[in-house]
Amino acid sequence: MITSSLEEYLKTIYVLQSQGEEIKVTSIAKKMNCTKPSVNKAINNLKANGLVNYEVYGNIELTDKGKDLAKKILEAYDIVYVFLTEILEVPKDEAEQEATNMKSALNDSTLNKLTKYVHKELGLYDLDCDYDINSEKCRSCARKVLKR
Repeated sequence: MITSSLEEYLKTIYVLQSQGEEIKVTSIAKKMNCTKPSVNKAINNLKANGLVNYEVYGNIELTDKGKDLAKKILEAYDIVYVFLTEILEVPKDEAEQEATNMKSALNDSTLNKLTKYVHKELGLYDLDCDYDINSEKCRSCARKVLKR
């Protein structure tokens, strides 16, 4: 289990990597508007958890475990954001911060139930299956429907 702060670093690294950028401590610090020492501390924690590969002054790369967790974090954020904006009609700027805070507080079982509820309420797709946010296959299925 990692902290919500480390989740944000992991998410940022995933997004930068997806954009094909070379990921360094300075690029993360710039993207997250934080200090290099903060990034170094976070990267070392992520490395200790087997989520990133990193050598001092080198590039930062997500491990397979890190990529999978980052995808799960993004999926959890997306479903909470959609719930807040589309169902509760929370203004988008407020929903962004709230989704960031809420996704970390919810356990997997609750996220699975929330995903099914959001899909059902919005008439997107009946996820009356064994949906599991930990399964890439399930997340891919739900994501295809959410992006319509």
